[in-house]
Amino acid sequence: MSENGQPSTKKSAGHVIVDTLVAHGVERAYVVPGESYLDVLDGLHNSTIDTVVCRHEGGATYMAEAEGKMHQRPGIAMVTRGPGAANAHVGLHTAWQDSTPLVLFVGLIPFEHRGKEAFQEFDPRAWFGTGAKRVMVLDHPDRASEVVAEAMFAAMSGRPGPVVVGLPEDIITREVSATLHPEIPVATGGMTVTDWKALHGALQEADKPLFIFGGNDWTHEGAADFTRWLEEHDLPAAAEWRCEGTVPFNSPSYVGPIGYGRPKPTYDLLEETDLLIFVGTVPGDVITDGFNVRQNWDKKNFLVTIDPSLRGRSGPVSHQIVAKPDVFVRDLLLMDLPVKDSWREWTGRMRGEQEKFAQLPPATPTTGQAKMDTLMANLVTALPEDAMVTFGAGEHTNWAHRYFPTNGYASMLSARNGSMGYSIPSAVAASLSYPQRRVVSIAGDGEFMMNGQELATAAQYGATPLVVVMDNQQYGTIRTHQERHYPDRVSGTQLKNPDFALMAQSFGGYGVRVENDADVPAAVDAALAAIDNDKTFALIHLIVEQGVKAY
Repeated sequence: MSENGQPSTKKSAGHVIVDTLVAHGVERAYVVPGESYLDVLDGLHNSTIDTVVCRHEGGATYMAEAEGKMHQRPGIAMVTRGPGAANAHVGLHTAWQDSTPLVLFVGLIPFEHRGKEAFQEFDPRAWFGTGAKRVMVLDHPDRASEVVAEAMFAAMSGRPGPVVVGLPEDIITREVSATLHPEIPVATGGMTVTDWKALHGALQEADKPLFIFGGNDWTHEGAADFTRWLEEHDLPAAAEWRCEGTVPFNSPSYVGPIGYGRPKPTYDLLEETDLLIFVGTVPGDVITDGFNVRQNWDKKNFLVTIDPSLRGRSGPVSHQIVAKPDVFVRDLLLMDLPVKDSWREWTGRMRGEQEKFAQLPPATPTTGQAKMDTLMANLVTALPEDAMVTFGAGEHTNWAHRYFPTNGYASMLSARNGSMGYSIPSAVAASLSYPQRRVVSIAGDGEFMMNGQELATAAQYGATPLVVVMDNQQYGTIRTHQERHYPDRVSGTQLKNPDFALMAQSFGGYGVRVENDADVPAAVDAALAAIDNDKTFALIHLIVEQGVKAY
């Protein structure tokens, strides 16, 4: 209350920051606390935002990045200065390369201490300037709400990405007006008449057109409309690497993933198609196998991206449509085309290849060592329609690419920058966002050890993912490259691991260790039962042979 007994119209800048996040629809903030931003933590105390306390800044930013992939708003992470900010950088890089909206708040030293090499001092613009869309520092407390609104806008506008906001600890405690800055609208673009006619004409001329979808800038409704339009026109669509699900796994229009380690049929698609239409992504090095595929300048490529400067730097661009995916789809729905026999044949052939590729292996165990094939065969058949999968980087991810039924937008969360340690934090975020859905995380043994401690966060907040740790006692992807370039000279890739099942139990979840293939079906059943009956997370520690691959 003010001195005259009237309600106060002032708050601390830290509390105004929280109020502005609430006004922008933020539901969760993933934090590792620090004394540098205590006033913001105090503002979160009575707010509607769930404060998820994480065990490492990398885990916190991974969780926020995953939330940015799932929703039409930036994920929010909060860390402290110096070492905390350094640890958060891995999630920032993931958001940058994956074009994910993320706002990272970093507590800073007091304004008056700046430039004196104070405890944990660093220059946020120098550290983050090349890996974030914007780096903002709140040097004027009265601009607290405006800076938050600008950060949210910058993270979502154009090509989505990460924004860093520095918060000097003395600035955020000062009282300012409690009036909030309004949300800044984001331009979404759309097809012009010229764009519409160009795409309409190109499709009419093409006998083997192919759509490639990707990115994180979709909605569930937009993805569903896109799928329906494709199916009505017997047109095919392939998924950008680690972006499966926008066109569902079970759709007759879905023809498989395109990226590192992709199956040969989808590799050949890029050269065979006579019209390639990228929606939400661009032909970068991963899709084009290191700028090698579809580089001839006579190829016809359409790009749909809201950023007019984003073209992948790879091969020809016949026409660019400046639009976010949902708005492009809105205009695409008005395009009714006669279905060609060549389209039906082309789509049917490629869909047939995908169905053969994704056909589950036998569920009946074999003798000997546990196998990922057996686990996937028993797990996939037990999954509901809306199951989600998360993973980071490594050869273990290929079992998800091949077999996991991703039936809807954001049902696959991964790090397209190849960042390890993403699987567990993203699974925690997914389970907190969608507590009624089955969330499965497939982790490698090397990757799990990078952020497996976030299972403590899962236990604390009631997240219930199923975690499968494929333990082949090595960094498998690097070993594969090593064998290719330095055969019979294994160096720096072998691991000695703990009992991951016991680790899960120590965190308060269910854990089971499986060494024999005969024990796989029972382990899957027991883990799923523990999640459903005990409302806890579960972990299957699967000991597999080295050198066994998904494809």
